[in-house]
Amino acid sequence: MNPAEQPSALQVRGLTKRFDRPAVDALDLTVRPGEFYALLGPNGAGKTTTLRMVAGLLRPDAGSVSVLGIDALADPIAAKQITAWVSDEPMIYDKLTPLEYLAFVAGLWGIDPKISESSAHDLLVSLGLEPHLHERCEGFSKGMRQKVALAGALVHEPRLIILDEPLTGLDALSARHVKGLLGDRVRSGCTVIMTTHILEVAERMADRIGVIASGRLVAEGTLAELRQQNGRNDTSLEDMFIALVEVEAAAA
Repeated sequence: MNPAEQPSALQVRGLTKRFDRPAVDALDLTVRPGEFYALLGPNGAGKTTTLRMVAGLLRPDAGSVSVLGIDALADPIAAKQITAWVSDEPMIYDKLTPLEYLAFVAGLWGIDPKISESSAHDLLVSLGLEPHLHERCEGFSKGMRQKVALAGALVHEPRLIILDEPLTGLDALSARHVKGLLGDRVRSGCTVIMTTHILEVAERMADRIGVIASGRLVAEGTLAELRQQNGRNDTSLEDMFIALVEVEAAAA
């Protein structure tokens, strides 16, 4: 298929969710196949709510979600089969070892154990967990649990990987392992969408950056494009982020 004819990895149109106020406000967002996309925004901007709706964990009040050409609201099972979701609060089974947990997850996806065992081992080793493969997860730090949860989310070889603050609680070496694994996945053709408060990570890893405030996308582009839109070529991402959010707050 011609790249121009490929469906978007993610296409969101008019996505809306209201709690006591609009959390996501008629959001339009398009992420290309094979792209590393960072979604930035202040607390309460709607980032996590957006990603939870994309992942099929929260039903939108209005709008559409398409994952690689699949209508995720009409056919959520098909969309979930090619999607991974990793939250900032890892949820794993404490009484299982990392290898047992990944075997359990692979079984839920119906993956042949002959295939999943090798994949699970490689995933855990790539995340620096080789010394802990046979230890129960109950004694793991939050960072170690986060890595086990990430490995579990990737064991079915998803094509769209959605991560909400995946580096929370990780030390520098663990963060490097995670960033390396995500970079490898993007190079193999996967698409990664990630929220992060660590602007340096977005600056170094993302192909494009979206800034969300008050449930709306207020800026989007490469770092160079964001600088151009802001009218200064030497502006740091942090300065631009603060300026964009302040402008949006003033307009609200």
